[in-house]
Amino acid sequence: MGHTTTDARRGQAAPASGTSPAGPSPQGHEGPGRGRRRPRRRTGDGQGRLAALLLSPTFAVLAVVIAFPIVAAVWDSLHTTREELDADGLVVEAERFSGLDNYTALLTGPLSDRFWTAMANTTLFTVVTVAIETVLGLAMALLMHRAFRGRGLFRASVLVPWAIPTAISALLWRWIFSADGVANAVLGREVLWTADGGAARLAVIVADTWKTAPFVALLVLAGLQIVPDEVYEAARVDGAGAWQRFVSITLPLVKPTLLVAVMFRMMDALRMFDLPQVLVGTRKPSVETLSQLAWDEAMNLRYGPAAAVATVLFLYIAVAAYVFVRLLGADVIGDDGEEAR
Repeated sequence: MGHTTTDARRGQAAPASGTSPAGPSPQGHEGPGRGRRRPRRRTGDGQGRLAALLLSPTFAVLAVVIAFPIVAAVWDSLHTTREELDADGLVVEAERFSGLDNYTALLTGPLSDRFWTAMANTTLFTVVTVAIETVLGLAMALLMHRAFRGRGLFRASVLVPWAIPTAISALLWRWIFSADGVANAVLGREVLWTADGGAARLAVIVADTWKTAPFVALLVLAGLQIVPDEVYEAARVDGAGAWQRFVSITLPLVKPTLLVAVMFRMMDALRMFDLPQVLVGTRKPSVETLSQLAWDEAMNLRYGPAAAVATVLFLYIAVAAYVFVRLLGADVIGDDGEEAR
């Protein structure tokens, strides 16, 4: 009886040992995905809506101060304002749609001579002044970066021209370039700087370079501040001279900042208006820029041609900035950083 009871207990225990008390095996109904965590819901859509909500006031302001004037200028450039007689015989201003007539007048019409002259002057001033300001700004930044007695006073004095309003600086240079001014006294001859011709162009270039070269120097100096001194010390130990350190270390490390400074100066020079307007005057073919031409047309109530000139200038600046970024690689909007990620 004892053996029989023991065998029965073993028989009852055998099935229990072969079956898992927790239920079916992992290869059963639940499958191989048992134990995996469910993916969390993405919150990107919510963050995007919140960002759009927070940025909506900024977008509204930009639409008012940027988008609306551009659309209005393009609309005006496609219309012509002229004086007509109404039903009562009174002279009124009427606006009619003229299509591309204003642009045709700029390129091949009666306004073409002034337009192409203004285009050439704008391009000339931009190329020459930006090139000179880049060289002088880089030199001033290198000098301000060095440690010497009175460096703070020198930095403050360099920034004085940039702090002076452009109209005031134009009046100052107009006094210098007058017939009995400082420039003629130094040269010992009488030159009509503010009349017309090549002398007027040179006066504008000199005044603009004096005014805005400190801007380039300030931005380049900010880029030089982040260059570690250990890099220059290692180059000196390796026997690199001053020119080699400048070409191999300074220029490559300062290039992004320098390109941004040059781009800002290029865009500013393309819309030059107040300096030649105050220094030389209006309707001077040797120095008239596109901004001056648009202003002169608007002052004579020819709003259609004025808007056409302004639109062409806007497209000119946009294309020049795009080409500058693509060819020279100025990382202004951070595309390189996004691609690196």
